[in-house]
Amino acid sequence: MRASAGLATAAVLASALAGVPASAQPKSPVPVVPADSAFQKVTLNDTPGEPMDLAVLPDGSVLHTTRSGEVWLNDATSGVNSLAAELDVYRHDEEGLQSIALDPKFGTDGNNWVYLYYAPPMNTPVDDPETTDINEGDAPTSGTAADFEPFNGVSRLSRFQFDGTSIDLDSEQQIIDVAATRGLCCHVGGDIVFDAQGNLYLSTGDDTNPFVSGGYTPIDENPASNPGFDAQRTAANTNDLRGKVLRITPKDGGGYTIPEGNLFDEGTDGARPEIYLMGLRNPFRIDVNQSTGELYVGDYSPDARSANPDRGPAGTGKWLIATEPANYGWPYCATESLPYNDYDFVTGVSGEKFNCAAPVNESPNNTGLTQLPPVATADLWYTYGQSEQFPELGTGGIGPMAGPAYEFNAEATRGPRPVAWPSYFDGKALFYEWTRDYIKGMTVEDGSLVSIENVISSIVTDNPIDMEFGPNGALYILEYGDGYFGENEDAQVARIDYIGEGGNHSPVAVASGTPTVGTSPLTVEFSSEGTADADNDKLRYAWDFDSDGVVDSTEASPAYTYQEDGKYTATLTVTDFGGKHRGRHSSAEVEIEVGNQQPVIEFITPVSGQAFQFGDTVSYEVKVTDDQPVDCSLVEVSYILGHHTHGHPQTTTKGCTGSFVTTVPEGHDPAVDDLSAVFNATYTDQGDGGSKPLTGTAEVVLEAASN
Repeated sequence: MRASAGLATAAVLASALAGVPASAQPKSPVPVVPADSAFQKVTLNDTPGEPMDLAVLPDGSVLHTTRSGEVWLNDATSGVNSLAAELDVYRHDEEGLQSIALDPKFGTDGNNWVYLYYAPPMNTPVDDPETTDINEGDAPTSGTAADFEPFNGVSRLSRFQFDGTSIDLDSEQQIIDVAATRGLCCHVGGDIVFDAQGNLYLSTGDDTNPFVSGGYTPIDENPASNPGFDAQRTAANTNDLRGKVLRITPKDGGGYTIPEGNLFDEGTDGARPEIYLMGLRNPFRIDVNQSTGELYVGDYSPDARSANPDRGPAGTGKWLIATEPANYGWPYCATESLPYNDYDFVTGVSGEKFNCAAPVNESPNNTGLTQLPPVATADLWYTYGQSEQFPELGTGGIGPMAGPAYEFNAEATRGPRPVAWPSYFDGKALFYEWTRDYIKGMTVEDGSLVSIENVISSIVTDNPIDMEFGPNGALYILEYGDGYFGENEDAQVARIDYIGEGGNHSPVAVASGTPTVGTSPLTVEFSSEGTADADNDKLRYAWDFDSDGVVDSTEASPAYTYQEDGKYTATLTVTDFGGKHRGRHSSAEVEIEVGNQQPVIEFITPVSGQAFQFGDTVSYEVKVTDDQPVDCSLVEVSYILGHHTHGHPQTTTKGCTGSFVTTVPEGHDPAVDDLSAVFNATYTDQGDGGSKPLTGTAEVVLEAASN
């Protein structure tokens, strides 16, 4: 009946329009995909440390975090990058400072709250450099509860006051602590977003070591094993906050309340009411569509290259559209139709497949409910090869990231220098892939994925780790670059502007200085050679030699003498004076060291190209050269399992000499899985008089010899 009625209505409409001239008949405009050439990527900070997360301020300035505990500010007007805060954080494996977010009422009525998710140091054991044969910072892989207890820590969500230039660490208001198993890798990252009602969503990883599970599900129930090998204690535990997306409402003064509509009601025995989504492995990036309330979640995959009928499916990454609380199945199911086997890690015997419709958590490490909610349907899932359901995703690694949904605002296009993305993208959610270096546009209707399309595919995004749209409608992006747990060459904070076809470009600033190191007084000859503007506009040069926000010179290539010892950042900001939207600018920096010199650290052993097989014990020796006495106890050396273009830190030790056992995760073939052994060394000196401490780094990558 409905189909017949619809066809009849269409016939009547066609008849009515038959006599109307074609030019007068209503037409639906065909959306035109903007060309990549109508966009421009502008670098804001090309020395961002090891970047983790960013937040865009109302004026277009950007705060971003580094894992080591720094919060950096890029000033939208001057282009100067300055240190806004430096937290003391616990660092082992992936721990440190993670995410940052602004209060939804930031900038109104004196609200200047900035939220940070980080690992406080506490009294967790760390390595003693005097004992070269043992790393006290590594948690035991087996033992008793008493052996594991010293490594019980937390990851902390707090908020702090920001005055426009710095974050007041003494203003901390603690919101919530999430338990953490320290001294053991992996999955501790968390993301922070708010919805339109002011509720805070915090994503948390399963905090579980994946490297003895063959690339399948880590559910080791051996009572002698470190609980950190069993994801049933976290992601599948209704009484634990890890492997979840939490949904809370922060309170004035700290703490939080529970909004209605979470997975478990307050007062439910054995279940935490903060939980909105559970059964997640590593939901590293989440975002909320402010118009629809949809929560987008990117959940990382285990590493199995292929399915095993006795263990489970191949590694499967997911992207979710959550409109209600749910359980997404980890560690029992990759999706609602891809269960894992109940595997006994003591006997090595595989059992039956888990029931995704009615999962049961019988682990001795579970402190919550036994009967779990059914596994919800994923909206997008893929593995290493071509996806039959989603061929638009291509092939490669698996690093799904949930990005923001664009909200077009016509007002943002009417300013003197508009950079807002066009209305074509209005309502589209961005999905970006950390391992495949791309951005996709997701069209979502009524909570369902309708289509996937390329977004600015010709513009390089090198390991994008975070992105969000600013109030000006431009896309701000944080790129990690290729490398391991340090500042990579291609890492940067950038902004992607829409300037339109034939629009006015921002100039590209290039800055250099000679010399950049020396004793005081140090005269540096600065140069802007290489600076260019695609439109050949007239340019204005502004140099800030000491990052104080004051222009010190407007010459293209000035000289400046530094009288006092210290580490300085000289910033060149170049502004154009041509085109319809003149006044666009970009910046470049030069690092200057006066007095204290940056230490130079190098590996004596191992060296690239030496004979190596996984399982070898690799001894290391590092040499540090500095203008101060070298203290080997300040040398930190990490062994990182390189995997494709990213890495998983296995352990960190201290001292100029030592050794690592280069174990291979169970079920991995170094040749097939593109594994490498990465050794990273850092040394931070003590500073010299008026100079701040400086850090040197070195890295060696060993490839396993083929048999």
